[in-house]
Amino acid sequence: MADLNDFDELDRRIIEQLSTSSEGSFRQIAKILGVHPTTLIQRVKNLKNKGVITGYRAKIDYMKLGFGYMGFVNIYIKGDIDLVQETLATLPQVLGVYSVTGEYDLLAWVACRDREEFSNTIKEIMAIEGVRRTNTSIIMDNIKDPFDYVPELV
Repeated sequence: MADLNDFDELDRRIIEQLSTSSEGSFRQIAKILGVHPTTLIQRVKNLKNKGVITGYRAKIDYMKLGFGYMGFVNIYIKGDIDLVQETLATLPQVLGVYSVTGEYDLLAWVACRDREEFSNTIKEIMAIEGVRRTNTSIIMDNIKDPFDYVPELV
């Protein structure tokens, strides 16, 4: 795992810029950062090689796409946790699967278009071999989106 000391000021500025928006060419981003495009390309390549940058994608507002039923499912396991994780990850309605500490074993972030799909997804999760029980919280409003987070690397 990389340490904050592994990154210099330019690395930090590149990470911040790409975390905020990766739109634009390397030439445009280099101009914003005040560096030569070749320097930026090499730095980004180094950050990819370190596993810091793992890809690029558009930030999506799932609610505006029609996924009006979103929630977090706390999952209690009685069997093979790896099998449950793998099975959860294959469900198209599951946006994320997290192994956690505390009362339950896994947390799944679920997005569905309607109440019926949401209910069927929860039933599908409960039917996975090794799931003992679930506890679901429906998301009422999104106050802070995790994809808006830009790490402070000072």
